[in-house]
Amino acid sequence: MPSTRATPQTHAVYYALLSALGFALMSACVKLASARGVPVLEIVAARALVSVLLSYLDIRRKGIAPLGHNKPLLLARGATGALALICVYYAVTTLPLAEATLLQYLHPVFTALLAFHFLGERIHRFTLICIALSLTGLATMMVPVWSSTDTPLPLLSLTAGLAGAGGSAIAYILVKTLSKTEDSSVIILYFPMLALPLSLLLLGDDLVIPEPETLGLLLLVGVFTQVGQVGLTKALQGEVANRVVAYSYVQVLFSLALGWLVFAELPSLWTLAGGGLILSGALFNLLARRG
Repeated sequence: MPSTRATPQTHAVYYALLSALGFALMSACVKLASARGVPVLEIVAARALVSVLLSYLDIRRKGIAPLGHNKPLLLARGATGALALICVYYAVTTLPLAEATLLQYLHPVFTALLAFHFLGERIHRFTLICIALSLTGLATMMVPVWSSTDTPLPLLSLTAGLAGAGGSAIAYILVKTLSKTEDSSVIILYFPMLALPLSLLLLGDDLVIPEPETLGLLLLVGVFTQVGQVGLTKALQGEVANRVVAYSYVQVLFSLALGWLVFAELPSLWTLAGGGLILSGALFNLLARRG
């Protein structure tokens, strides 16, 4: 009789899905805060501040050294993540939530190739099918956007979204490499530890004093970020990188739902069809590995 005990790979899937939900909720809060007049760089700084505090408290709880061992690689992970974050937030605040998330989710292609080249990870055929279905879904969802001449997407926003996707892929590879020698909390700490001073430096005199409700949104950005980061890091510790990012495609579906419920961004038939392909790819990858 087959065992029903959860394996490390199964736990990695759960963490990847939790990460996807956390990042989707984070993006919604970012968009809401921006609509209230908060600059993108200030949102980045607020997220980083909350993440620094939560990460440091977690490190103190574990009783481990906060600066880790491989400091150059940890600094590279933090810097790459900080720059990618700024690009992603700019795209989120200047594009519809679903479209911004779709651009971000071009990163699995980069991640799979980088993981193959730098980590020597074989791209499993199930993962290839999952990525193929997901990319087809992304292309399907983008058909009305690219074909429309009435509301073209801003070029700068598109560029920022693509840059964020590339930076995210590099960050995933660095996290996977660091996970061999560093505690997950230490890896997470370096991200906001560099993002906070960088965003404040770039923000300059544009700081806006938020109202209480807006301040609550900024705090939620940090909290949901922490949920996403912890889920992602733990997932990468239990699975190969290209499989984790394949499961994280489900964030697109979460973002579609939030865009509809919170921002009245009604999905078209193209969007629903593409979302179905993305979900099918993730489920196929999960069920095929268990078979």
